[in-house]
Amino acid sequence: MRMTLIAAVTALGTLSGLAHAEAATYAIDPMHTYVTFEANHLGTSTNRGRFDKKEGAVQFDKASKSGKVELTLDTGSINTGSAIFDKELQSDHFLNSAAYPTAKFVADGFTFNGEKVSVVSGQLTLLGKTNPVTLKATSFNCYMHPILKHEVCGGDFETVIQRSKWGMNWGLNFGVPDDVKLLVQVEAVKQ
Repeated sequence: MRMTLIAAVTALGTLSGLAHAEAATYAIDPMHTYVTFEANHLGTSTNRGRFDKKEGAVQFDKASKSGKVELTLDTGSINTGSAIFDKELQSDHFLNSAAYPTAKFVADGFTFNGEKVSVVSGQLTLLGKTNPVTLKATSFNCYMHPILKHEVCGGDFETVIQRSKWGMNWGLNFGVPDDVKLLVQVEAVKQ
């Protein structure tokens, strides 16, 4: 009985080590990764922009259906196509890029639908405040990159946040909406 218990514990430890060994690190590909926003402009049109500078990594384990993400955005790299609007968004009315040069999303909650990631839950730190954010996948895929000869995983994710939760309150009193849609397009290369 004791030998059977020892053998079972040893086997369980070996299997646990094998499952852990399948976790892999994926580096975020900046050429195929974008974080964009959409915000209604006083009920008339939609303002859009993206963060041009970003970096991060993903730990991904298909076998255990788990993972971790860390994505850092340079808030001064916001790009709307209008230098005047970019400066306004970088000002203390919105991103306050001088005081808070980065925003960071850190997540370890992965939900799967079959073999594909369907939801990533984590924390977004912006303007020195951290709040939970859940990104829902509209697509997800892994493939062998024909040129790099490495696996690439990624997809399109989206969520809607209320900017006031991070203290971004400018304009709320005269009708600038609180809701901001975030769209995250990400591809990461297995290392």
